[in-house]
Amino acid sequence: MKLSVIIVNYNVKQYVEKCLESVYVAGKDIDMEVFVVDNASRDDSVAYLRERFPDVNYIENKQNLGFSRANNIAIKESKGDYVLLLNPDTVISENVLSECIAFADAHAGTGAIGVRMHNEDGTIAPESRRSVPTPWIAVSKYLGNSHKYYMSWLPWDKPCRIEVVSGAFCFLRRQALFQVGLLDEDYFMYGEDIDLSYQLLQHGYVNWYLPLDITHFKGRSTIKTSFRYAYVFYKAMLIFFVKHYLMFWK
Repeated sequence: MKLSVIIVNYNVKQYVEKCLESVYVAGKDIDMEVFVVDNASRDDSVAYLRERFPDVNYIENKQNLGFSRANNIAIKESKGDYVLLLNPDTVISENVLSECIAFADAHAGTGAIGVRMHNEDGTIAPESRRSVPTPWIAVSKYLGNSHKYYMSWLPWDKPCRIEVVSGAFCFLRRQALFQVGLLDEDYFMYGEDIDLSYQLLQHGYVNWYLPLDITHFKGRSTIKTSFRYAYVFYKAMLIFFVKHYLMFWK
């Protein structure tokens, strides 16, 4: 098995449908398996999707376990040499999967690959490439200088080494993923992609950005204006700083 694609769903079955359609077009010539992990959706997502995509492996959680735990469940069942963690509110281009596989096959030290994400209006999402949020970079971003955080000096049309690969499209070498211990389940949502990317770098792997296109309908799978979003996001950032920086200050 060459590739395992994993999509975590929570009440966004129409977006998952479009995502799966694009995945099967892109993966038509790839030895591939697809997982949809449903986090106790209330919109009959699994029944709706199973009727349309009977070949998908469905995992139905009885409660919302969050992004990390849900992905880890499917990762442990998967068999692919590569694992793609893919947000349900994404649509990928036809060449994305084959190009990622070819690049990773040719670059043995690759841990993770991210791609050029476009917003719904067609603009390029700056979070397609990010730096590890060290205390200095995090403070700079908070003060309005996001140049270093988004690695803005890098070209958009060439492969580049980056530090953090977005969890919206995170293409991973299976060996590297298991070597770092999968996703840290202390993160319910947000921050787990930063942590995973950082762990890969710490283990000597290289994370790459490739100029391959996907569309990310950001926020369609979460409500980013709510207090709940703010609480979960900043809690995730706190977990990262305590885990990777406070230990050096003690």
